[in-house]
Amino acid sequence: MSLHAIKRTVDMQIIAEWVEPRSRVLDLGCGRGVLLEYLKQTKDVFPVGVDLDFDKISACVRRGLTAYQGDMTAFMQSFPAAHFDRVIFSRTLEELSSPGAVISEALRVGRAVTVGFVNHAYWKNRADIFLRGRKPLNPVYTTEWFESRPTNPVSIADFEHFCATEKIRITRRAHLSGDWKTSCAFAPNLLAGYALYDLTR
Repeated sequence: MSLHAIKRTVDMQIIAEWVEPRSRVLDLGCGRGVLLEYLKQTKDVFPVGVDLDFDKISACVRRGLTAYQGDMTAFMQSFPAAHFDRVIFSRTLEELSSPGAVISEALRVGRAVTVGFVNHAYWKNRADIFLRGRKPLNPVYTTEWFESRPTNPVSIADFEHFCATEKIRITRRAHLSGDWKTSCAFAPNLLAGYALYDLTR
C-alpha cells in the first residue's frame, strides 16, 4: 500500500470511529467523495459534500453522493442551527481564507465538528526550514512551493490556542506520528505529522 493510501485509510478510520451511525454528515472540501463514500458504507450516514472544484463534485455524483459546487460558508448559511450531526474538515483547514470564521459557522450548523490537518510544526518541517532555508519537502509536505498547498500552515499548538481563545471545546483528539499510522502520545506538536480534533461549543 502506498504512503498516500495509508494516510487516507488511517484518517478515514479515525473519523469513522467518531461518526454516529445514520447521522447527517456535511463534508466541507469533500474532494472526490472518498471519505463520504467510506462513511456511507461503514456508518450508513446521510452524506452531503461541498467543494469549489466542478470535476470533484462530478466525481462525487458518480459515487452516488449528494454534493454541491460552491462556497462552503454560503452553503452553510442556508441551514438552521444544528441541522447536521457532524461537519467535517478533512485536510481542508489549511486552504481556507478565513478558517476561524468557517469553523465558527460549522459549529453553528453542526452538533459536532471534526477537523484534520497536517501539523506544520512536525520536526522534519522545522528541520527543512532551519537547515535548507526552504519550504518543507518530506513525507508530511510532499510538493514544491509552486505546486502546493497549504496557504495557512497550522500547528497543533496553533490550533489548540485557537480553540482556547474562541472557547471551543475539544472533546476528542488523535495525533499520528510521522508514519501516519501510529499514535503519537508524547510531544505531539513536535513529533506528530497529522492531527484530528472533534469539537463542540
